[in-house]
Amino acid sequence: MKDESDEKKPGEEPAKLESGEGPEGLQRLAGPSEPASVDGVWETRLYKRRWVMVLLFSSYSLCNSYQWIQYGIINNIFMKFYQVDAFTIDWMSMIYMLTYIPFIFPVTWLLDKKGLRVVALAATALNCAGTWFKVGSVQRHLFAVTFLGQFCCSLAQVFILGMPSRIASVWFGSNEVSTACSIGVFGNQLGIAIGFLVPPILVPNVDDMDELAHHISIMFYITAGVATFLFILVVLVFQERPKLPPTQAQATARRIPPEQYSYTASVLRLLRNRPFILLIVTYGLNVGSFYAVGTLLNRMIIEHYPGEEVNAGRIGLTIVIAGMVGSLICGVWLDRTKTYKQTTLAVYFMSLVGMVVYAATLGLGHLWVVFITAGVLGFFMTGYLPLGFEYAVELTYPESEGTSSGLLNCSAQVFGIIFTICQGKLIDNFGTLPGNIFLCVFLLVGTVMTGFIKSDLRRQKANVSAKAEGPSECPKGGLSARAVFQEAKF
Repeated sequence: MKDESDEKKPGEEPAKLESGEGPEGLQRLAGPSEPASVDGVWETRLYKRRWVMVLLFSSYSLCNSYQWIQYGIINNIFMKFYQVDAFTIDWMSMIYMLTYIPFIFPVTWLLDKKGLRVVALAATALNCAGTWFKVGSVQRHLFAVTFLGQFCCSLAQVFILGMPSRIASVWFGSNEVSTACSIGVFGNQLGIAIGFLVPPILVPNVDDMDELAHHISIMFYITAGVATFLFILVVLVFQERPKLPPTQAQATARRIPPEQYSYTASVLRLLRNRPFILLIVTYGLNVGSFYAVGTLLNRMIIEHYPGEEVNAGRIGLTIVIAGMVGSLICGVWLDRTKTYKQTTLAVYFMSLVGMVVYAATLGLGHLWVVFITAGVLGFFMTGYLPLGFEYAVELTYPESEGTSSGLLNCSAQVFGIIFTICQGKLIDNFGTLPGNIFLCVFLLVGTVMTGFIKSDLRRQKANVSAKAEGPSECPKGGLSARAVFQEAKF
């Protein structure tokens, strides 16, 4: 799609120069899509189209994440239909985690080389293909086909999970990035919420296999229709980036010559960044615990409350809806205060408290208590997701947001697989309480490690320095942010 022109259109907000009096003296340093500089400060602009981009991304992220828990939340029903065991159905969720690990590095390389639009097209195409494979798998002997469909959807997820912080940085102003990232994550969370709620309603636990196949088929057709519509919408609407950058940090990032950028060198710099390494581990512990709870929720609820498949889905919905509220509140709070470490540590500690309370109350025999404690757990544990993304971008600027987010998510997938398998075995052999205590121990470790992360907010420093320094100190514009780049290299 073409970039928007310099003339003011109904779809954009007025241009702004963060210093200088007007357009006089502007010098185009490259082609027509490059920002101009006045007194050492780059021309920036916010486009209203940015909200379309993040909402469209949020929509196709929703469609994909819904399918992550689509099988697990009615675990017992799919076991009966496809005649497989519980662990096999658990892998329908864990395949999302496993696929991510080997594919994240080529996908982040593709994101850096080809940009947002190519990655968005790949994500929606794979997701659409996976849903149609599932439509053709509604026969009791075709479990391999439904697994293939789930694999395609899991591969699509690799093109999705690391995108929120990248979209936020490329399209949104410095006082909006955390909120925009939260909206991007919001779609993923809403999809999981729908995945908890809808399958138990659409697919009741009936004994007639023909009737059960009919219900499963309806669910798969609805998903395929939505995925196809979103794929077409991305083809027609999704845009690579705005013509002018939204922030000084983005303007500086655009000015880094391609020959100075090496994907391998970028990954190696990130792996030498000690605060970021600590964040990778702590993020993986927290989000991996959430993946384990989500995957095994049906088994935990059914053990204490037999026949409550629908309420198991509603409890999952409660966890995620509460987390969506937490995510948005945390995003707005970060944009206003920039207290990344303090907020991350507080939310992490409350995730631990929520897990302890949930574990202690699950077996009391009162479902309404489980709803409340699960909501508290979800508010903080799921609310942590955008905090980790945005904190990572701050600690690693000017490295690619897709790369830093990808490493965080890779850690989450590894811990998610380990925690799901270990907690599942503990539940099978010893019950739900030891399984949940297992997660509490690792959340405690993550809380302590979060306290040791050094808060070096490089992106904030780049934005502040670019605005504050005059032409004598910054004759070509953005040199302070470039200094951050040089500092990050060594």
